[in-house]
Amino acid sequence: MESKTYFISADLEGVTDVTAWCETEKGGDGYEAARIQMSREVAAACETILAAEHQVVVRDGHESARNILHELLPRGTRLMRGWACHPGSMMAGISEKYAGALYIGYHSPAGTDGSPLAHTMDRQEIRWVKVNGRLASEFTLNSLYVAQMEVPSVFISGDETICRLAKEEIPQIGTLAVKECRGNSTFNLHPEDACDQIRAGVAEALERQVPVRELPAELVLEVSLIRHQTLRSALAHPGITQVDADTVRYTAHSPRELNAVFGYILG
Repeated sequence: MESKTYFISADLEGVTDVTAWCETEKGGDGYEAARIQMSREVAAACETILAAEHQVVVRDGHESARNILHELLPRGTRLMRGWACHPGSMMAGISEKYAGALYIGYHSPAGTDGSPLAHTMDRQEIRWVKVNGRLASEFTLNSLYVAQMEVPSVFISGDETICRLAKEEIPQIGTLAVKECRGNSTFNLHPEDACDQIRAGVAEALERQVPVRELPAELVLEVSLIRHQTLRSALAHPGITQVDADTVRYTAHSPRELNAVFGYILG
């Protein structure tokens, strides 16, 4: 069997039991337990990939990008820590050589009520993001980014809403909801059950033929901003226009361009 290399992008807000912002912030109440479970859920995916005699690289994509405990991952796993100052952001480091991208611990986007932790990139700056008129999650942006490299997005775990939205965008993707969210609460799988089900879901996803996400010719980015100062700063970029008092728009012709402009808007 041909050995392939897979790329995992990991976040924290979509991990089982994680419910409040303090659990996602270094030094916050519950953060240490959350980062351990994040590491375990990533490890479950890595174990399955390595057991299939493939290679795996993990990208820590949450806040400082220094959350995952490498010693909790199986030997043979390469871990990318820290930010690369690259438009790929949570996908920085991926290239055409990868056989597929997986997303662990992902969460509902800003503008939805699918999680008490729903946001897209920056909760203090962004009210919602749309791409071609549709609410966009971090998964949306990241799966578009890897598609330009002909890399398919094969599996995602996180809250129920992000799994449902991912299926709407890529019907063949494997999904696993480790929690459902109700108002400001979460209804969670047991941590060990979550890991077991991630192992099973990844194993199935590796056997499935998932096509590369189709890329439209134009990607119309709209961002509703919370602070007017951020909006005014964004207008200095060529091509960014103001839609209303809170919203800017930009038409990109590639995901890389879209990500670069999005990063500019956030400063």
